[in-house]
Amino acid sequence: RNQKITMVTAYDYPSAVHVDRAGIDILLVGDSCAMVELGYETTQPMTLEQMLHHCRAAKRGAPDRPLLVGDMPFGTYEFMDSDVALRNAYRLVKEGGMDAVKFEGGSASRARAVRHVVEGGVAVMGHVGLLP
Repeated sequence: RNQKITMVTAYDYPSAVHVDRAGIDILLVGDSCAMVELGYETTQPMTLEQMLHHCRAAKRGAPDRPLLVGDMPFGTYEFMDSDVALRNAYRLVKEGGMDAVKFEGGSASRARAVRHVVEGGVAVMGHVGLLP
């Protein structure tokens, strides 16, 4: 259809309100929050608990629209046991209010984890760019 979509990153309630009011299609709650809001030098210190906090805040700011995507932080899906990734993805959806989760990387093991999460009923957005 050649229709463009828009996507913005937000980490908190007031930013999500503005994203919603602007009619943005996708709101990403990114692990870049570690650097942008929490003052870390990289995204690596970001925990799942911290991501859940920021996901819930963004969900309150944009409760019905846009599509909400929560970043799976480093250390929440890079295991041989894909059930770890699935459990953490469920938490972002159930506790964080996200519609989908985002994985980074393009390795074969990452693809297996993504397949397992999708088969478990969670939508996944991929990112094959820079890694922390």
